[in-house]
Amino acid sequence: MQLNVQTLVVVDIYVLMLVGLLMLHAWRRGRREATLGYLAAALLLGGLGTLLGSLRNLGIDWLPILVGNVVLHVSAALSWVALRVFAGRRVHWPEVAAGGALWALLCLWPTFYESQALRIQVYSLIAVTYTGLGAFELWRSRRQLEVDVRPALVLLLGHAGFYCARAVLDHDMPFDMVSTGSSFFSLLVLETMLFSIGIAFVTLAMVKERAELRYKSAAMRDPLTGIGNRRAFIDAAERLLADCVRLRRPAVLLLCDLDHFKRLNDHFGHAAGDQALADFGRILASRTRQQDICARIGGEEFVCLLAEADHGVALALAERIRQEFAELPFATGGQLSVSIGIATAEQAGYDLTRLLSLADQALYAAKAAGRNRVEAYRPDSR
Repeated sequence: MQLNVQTLVVVDIYVLMLVGLLMLHAWRRGRREATLGYLAAALLLGGLGTLLGSLRNLGIDWLPILVGNVVLHVSAALSWVALRVFAGRRVHWPEVAAGGALWALLCLWPTFYESQALRIQVYSLIAVTYTGLGAFELWRSRRQLEVDVRPALVLLLGHAGFYCARAVLDHDMPFDMVSTGSSFFSLLVLETMLFSIGIAFVTLAMVKERAELRYKSAAMRDPLTGIGNRRAFIDAAERLLADCVRLRRPAVLLLCDLDHFKRLNDHFGHAAGDQALADFGRILASRTRQQDICARIGGEEFVCLLAEADHGVALALAERIRQEFAELPFATGGQLSVSIGIATAEQAGYDLTRLLSLADQALYAAKAAGRNRVEAYRPDSR
């Protein structure tokens, strides 16, 4: 099948520029997401490099061979940078310039400059390197990113594979706007166009997915203490209790309430109260395990659901939390303390509402016994 190469190149330049401008618009509208900015620059430079590459047989071959390909290598490097920044890593500008600099230096060598086959092989090698680096950035960060990177990996690996094939199969004459160019070059232009559209689409999708996850995480987190809020606790606790029932594992709830918190606010101001809440949230987070669920569910009320823990473990942990909080400045001055009520999931029949009620009864008993203490729920304490 013969493709009109001139038309393909014009369409390719148009698509690169159009998608680049759309990504630039998304970058400006999307709170300056750096990933989109770098990808926009890569696409726009790709369009410019393709335009320069088509200016052959006009008596200025150094422009398409030297400048055009340097611009295209910088474009490929910026595509890698976009994925590197998305993965949370810094930009290494020497590596960004390395491909273009290597090409410029090789063009000073007459043998390289005059050999179409050699230029194709080196160009393909640089393209594969930058594409492979982009895939590597996503692969090694796939768990931390928490977004689906598989479509991007498929695109990147397919793009790298195409250039590997080009290095071996393409030895034809280059394209210009007068001749028809090589048949492989037609495929190259088409593949570049499809890859550009694809990588822009999947990158935008990944950026959007991550933004949505961050908004969701922020909505489930208490802004003062950094631990979960009531909504996050209920969702996670119900899932954990369901797993405990299914796997026949124990769980224990700690319900904590800061004693005399209103008095602290009245005497020292709300800034001191906020600091006390943040300190207690930090103690909870540091003393519990990753599988445990901690949250601030009210003004000065905190809760912690311990997975695979029995009554003895919960009692010891609650006492450590109480003692550590008692060592804080306001607590040692007698201004603040914490009371903790404990109830097991087995006592509540693994029902979260019932479990909170039983822990609240134990907490009430701790308050009635003088505060600054840990009490476990006992059926005869009602």
